[in-house]
Amino acid sequence: MEELFAPPAYEWKRLSPKYRSLRRLTTVLVAPILFSIPAILVGVLTGQWWISAIIWGCAAVIVVLRLLLVERNWRSWGYAEREDDLYITHGVLFRTLVAVPYGRMQLVEVESGPLERAFGLASVSLHTASASTDATIPGLTPEEAARLRDRLTELGESQASGL
Repeated sequence: MEELFAPPAYEWKRLSPKYRSLRRLTTVLVAPILFSIPAILVGVLTGQWWISAIIWGCAAVIVVLRLLLVERNWRSWGYAEREDDLYITHGVLFRTLVAVPYGRMQLVEVESGPLERAFGLASVSLHTASASTDATIPGLTPEEAARLRDRLTELGESQASGL
């Protein structure tokens, strides 16, 4: 089954290790904040603080599970630049492999939100005529994102000119 997700004779390029740290930070921040709002509301409005404790317990379980999966999720991401297309793979439980032909690319975007910039990361998004084949590679260093953007744009233009 593993060969289904491996391009022959190509090695996967991996995401920056900083992406793991970003995922850990967002896990530790987001779940407790999202679960604290209803927990406090339930406690204040009903006085049933034991229900709030259950809600916070659920948040703790979710945080621990996500933290345990961050490493596996990070290792599951990869991309390979081939002669005619770009392969992108990711997923732990549900594996995905996307092959984007260079000649079908219409737009290559580089994005970096505030947290990504704080960690020195960027994402490259590829858009084609079909919405179902759009692909994103998160967790790249700015240098790699710029290199990949330029290379994909150049290959996309040269391959599309033959159409």
